[in-house]
Order: sequence, then C-alpha cells, then structure tokens
Amino acid sequence: MKRILICGSNGLLGQRLALMLSNRTEYETLSTSRERSFVYDDRLFDYTQLDLTRKGDVKSLISSFQPDVIMNAAALTNVDWCEDHREDAWNGNVVAVENLVEAARKVGAKLIHVSTDYVFDGKTGNYSENDKPNPVNYYGKTKLAGENAIRVADIDHAILRTIVVYGCGVGVKRNFALWVIDSLRAGKSIRCVTDQIANPTYVADLALAMIKVAELDKSGIFHVSGKEAVSRFEFAVRIAEGFGLDPALIEPIRTEQLVQRAARPLHTSLVTLKAETELGFKPMGVTEGIEQLRHELQTARKN
Repeated sequence: MKRILICGSNGLLGQRLALMLSNRTEYETLSTSRERSFVYDDRLFDYTQLDLTRKGDVKSLISSFQPDVIMNAAALTNVDWCEDHREDAWNGNVVAVENLVEAARKVGAKLIHVSTDYVFDGKTGNYSENDKPNPVNYYGKTKLAGENAIRVADIDHAILRTIVVYGCGVGVKRNFALWVIDSLRAGKSIRCVTDQIANPTYVADLALAMIKVAELDKSGIFHVSGKEAVSRFEFAVRIAEGFGLDPALIEPIRTEQLVQRAARPLHTSLVTLKAETELGFKPMGVTEGIEQLRHELQTARKN
C-alpha cells in the first residue's frame, strides 16, 4: 500500500485530492495544512496540522509517516499580495518547497509539485515544457525558484504547471469562476480583461493528473490545463451563460485599466500534449468545466 502525504489539503486542490484519494483503497493518505483542523473533520480522514515553512516540523512528520509520494498543493497564489509581501511569499513558495525537498530526500519519497503559467512572460502563449521561463512578477519568480529547488535536488519529482484553476470546495477562497458567479447573482457589474489569455483548468482535472503521475510513476515537468485558451472576459461571459446569469453585467476592459500592483503576463496558454500522451490526460473544455461546476454547486446546496 502506497502512502501519500497531501500538503495544502484545506485549499481547493488539496480538498479535491483528499476526496479523490479517499476512494482508493490502495493508498494510505495523510492530509495536512497550516490550519488546526481539516475542512472535512466530520469524515474519517487522517489529518494533522503542518506549517511547511517550519523545517523541523516538516522533517519530523515526513520521517514519522514515511510517505512514498508527497503531493504539494500548498502555495501563496495572490499575485498582488506576493508583490507587496515578498519575504512571506518567498517563505511560502520557496522555503516551504526546500523543506519538502530535504525531507523527501531522506525518506526516498517522490515529490509531486504544482507550479504555474506565471513562470512565463506571456509574450507568445502556447508554451510547452521546453520553453524558457521568464516571470514578470514576484509571484512568478517565487514559483520558478520553487521549481528550481526541486529540479536541482537529487529526488524523484514531477512538476505540474497549471493555469486559472477553478472549482468549488468547503470554505475555499473565491477563484475567478466563483467570483463571477457570486457577483452576477448579486446583480453587481464586474470588469474582466479581454487581453489576458489562458486555459481555465477545472480542479478535478488537475487533481486527477497528479494522481496519474503517482500511479504511473512519471517524472519531469508537465503542463496541465484546460483544453481551450480564452480571455478572462470570454470565460466570464460563458460562465454567465452556463449559469443563466446576465452577461450584460460584464464590462470588457484592457489590463492597463485595472492598475494592478503586479505586472501580468498576457498570453500564457499552455500546450498539454505531453500530459495527454504520457498521463492519458483528457482536459475539459470551458463549457464542460462550467457544467461540472454548476452540477457540483447544486449538489453542495442540496447537502
């Protein structure tokens, strides 16, 4: 029986990993995050609190649990916040990864880590795993540094770069799709950019890809994202249409009109051919992902 350690299990991706792995009898799974309790503490999930920036705690837990695989779904992803809180961003996205790397090396665990399209400058789009990273903001720089800490280490690893992850979970922070839905349901007008192009990724696709990496024992860098590249504006309009909301409340604007603290790469679409070939990854399109989200939100309301 393989032992899997999930880091960041209270987040959107971490929750989905915990749920999907709970149905797999061939795995013994331990979920961890910084919070004292797990969002699913009413279920019989094994959970323990873990702050990845505390090197001694990481070393002690991994030494005790002896995982075969570590899935790192923990990260600080607020781009503007990272720009203004650089030390905290570095600790959360780099030091935490370095601590996992060192502990994984000592027990011989495979590290499966999630990175981002924001390691690229967004000048061309359609990035493959072989394209050279060139981040334009501090968040992207910390994520690239985290990647590099893993790549230079003498451990078995896989890095999954993803993009605009959306979905629902218990108490998760509002991702782009949830923000659009909540705003439009409240009758609020929102502004969405027409010049930031990306592949929205449904959280279940990303979680399944991470599990596939573990099952097939694959290593290296994989781009894992949705099937279609769309602007944030088009994504928002299609969300509105899928949920029967008013797309007239969505105002198209350009990125410079937002006056955001951190620079944004504009076209960061990812090529997923490697993941499709080696992992059997079959990404959802925008319409399919929105329909899945609508179904899950309806189910959550009933429960």
